[in-house]
Amino acid sequence: MAELLTVARPYAKAAFEHARDNDVLDSWSQALGFLGTVVADSDARRLLGSPKIENAKKVALLVEMLPETLGDALSRFLEAVADQDRLMVLPFIAEQFERLRAEHEQRIEVMVTSAYKLTAAQKTKLSNALKKRLNREISITTQVDKSLIGGVILRAGDTVIDGSVRGRLNRLSEALTA
Repeated sequence: MAELLTVARPYAKAAFEHARDNDVLDSWSQALGFLGTVVADSDARRLLGSPKIENAKKVALLVEMLPETLGDALSRFLEAVADQDRLMVLPFIAEQFERLRAEHEQRIEVMVTSAYKLTAAQKTKLSNALKKRLNREISITTQVDKSLIGGVILRAGDTVIDGSVRGRLNRLSEALTA
């Protein structure tokens, strides 16, 4: 998977720079997300991976699924990706594109795992504290994991903050056995 992310990175960067410079971030984001979903489908993967079908036809099939308002730039981008036999990497290109966009817009997705369902007030308080600490717009997604016993685990990009009771007990146990 790391290899696919590495392959996808220059394509995502080129797509992002074009979309940013031409003020079409939203439409490219939606299109790449859609194309990534299409390519992730097993039937589509089989079709797009077939050596019997020319790259031009593969690109034409993908472009047909998109709104006409996207213009020729996305078609040319897909042709360049297809010419290098990288259509299967579109889901990773879309993922990298979204990371670049979030960084550009100074926002970050935060996954909050808690032992109990958070109230709206708790989410707001947590969001405001994270916004101040990370200096970015925050989008919070929550999930419940009763095995945490209490507290929360925050995941923001590569940063993980484990403030759960289970995490504290694990660290205490490690310290006592060391």
